[in-house]
Amino acid sequence: MIRRECCCCEDGNCIVLDDGDACTCPQTVSFSACCKWFRWAVLPLDEALEAEIFRDKDLKRCAVCGGVFVPKSNRAKYCPSCAAKVHRRQKTESERKRRSCVDS
Repeated sequence: MIRRECCCCEDGNCIVLDDGDACTCPQTVSFSACCKWFRWAVLPLDEALEAEIFRDKDLKRCAVCGGVFVPKSNRAKYCPSCAAKVHRRQKTESERKRRSCVDS
């Protein structure tokens, strides 16, 4: 993610730390988020990774796929991709049940 998204990282070198010599990006060598630009501009693109690194938000596991996600409320059970599928399935079952009770 550092090499792909961070605009300060060019060919594995940090542009901000460059003083004439090529300086390797410290985040690619160490396993910490020490660059302020990366922490405030790039890391929020992946909410689950940000929450896992800084532990400032609670993480939950999806009841369907088991993936980790940051819930938008305390009642969330599903990740955003599974939530749409589950909601659609529940709505279909509810409509089917409602239609079967109608007398013709």
